[in-house]
Amino acid sequence: MHSALTNTSLHPLTLDGSTGEGGGQILRTGLALAMVTGRPLHITRIRAGRPKPGLMRQHLACVQAAVAVCGGQAEGAELGSQTLLFTPGAVRAGDYRFQIATAGSCLLVLQTVLPALMLADGESRVQLSGGTHNPMAPPFDFLERAFAPLVRRLGVGLDLQLQRRGFYPAGGGELLAHITPAALPLTPVDVLERGPLQDAWGEALVPGLARNIATRELDALGQRMGWTFESGRLRQPPTRQNEGPGNALIATLEYEHITEVFCQLGERGLSAEQVAKRLVDEVRDYQRSAGALGPHLADQWMLPLALAVWRSGRAARYTCTEVTQHTATNAQTIARGLPVRVQITPVDKAMLVEISPLLQAGLYRL
Repeated sequence: MHSALTNTSLHPLTLDGSTGEGGGQILRTGLALAMVTGRPLHITRIRAGRPKPGLMRQHLACVQAAVAVCGGQAEGAELGSQTLLFTPGAVRAGDYRFQIATAGSCLLVLQTVLPALMLADGESRVQLSGGTHNPMAPPFDFLERAFAPLVRRLGVGLDLQLQRRGFYPAGGGELLAHITPAALPLTPVDVLERGPLQDAWGEALVPGLARNIATRELDALGQRMGWTFESGRLRQPPTRQNEGPGNALIATLEYEHITEVFCQLGERGLSAEQVAKRLVDEVRDYQRSAGALGPHLADQWMLPLALAVWRSGRAARYTCTEVTQHTATNAQTIARGLPVRVQITPVDKAMLVEISPLLQAGLYRL
């Protein structure tokens, strides 16, 4: 696989929501790009690749959050809409509170507004309520341990505090994000190697459910990974008040240069042993590759790094285990919205992502 993506759009950012994997990521990345560049966003065929296309409640929450953060305007911001015209205003640092209906993911709303707030003119605090451990979305633990440390390496302060977990379908989770923009221009960083493994552990979350579910999951995980309770590598964190019901099995691998987090959610009809097997398969896939970032982190990291490349004029690179269709679609969207080139090439037992600036000064605000 080899692709080089460049930005050729000059005025409004026009996106086709059916491109590539055709999901909500195109909308979220598009909103973020519009806010940081000041370009209006016109997106059609929103989530055309999904069984229920158009804006669902959590996608509408992302639009509403973007409007609040920059004082923008949105036409077509209603449930089921497949067309949106978003006109951003000036991004404003401040204190924000966003409530996502039902168990919609808090983290996807944060993903939408974080790029703008990390380039704002002051600190921001964002209180989010909704889901923290959702299917098809990064869990809180992933953002706290894997994503946030990378963002901090750009010079941005990002502190995440979990106040209460919220599982699908009930929701009820609460988290706080404290965002401090970099004092100097964002500093791109290369992340090419993991470095030596320094620690690894698994934990089972079972608020509102029978404790033996956690015991079975951890036993199965420990047998496959060689982890034990005695070594501290198998853990069951305490439940916070009013959490659950829900179940998540999480593996954390701490390397010298990167921390990766993998998560499998329990679901009705899936045994504890099957949940553990799915998690181990995911970890083993990562361990077999030489890429520094796993598939989800490779996707999440691309936009913050591209912003640093754009603002600094310096190229940056990272390796990852694979480039999913989701990540490839995100790369295409970013290259349409920023004056950067995203190049993806296979290397030994990994993929190399290179983001470099284009010399198109004067086309963008900020």
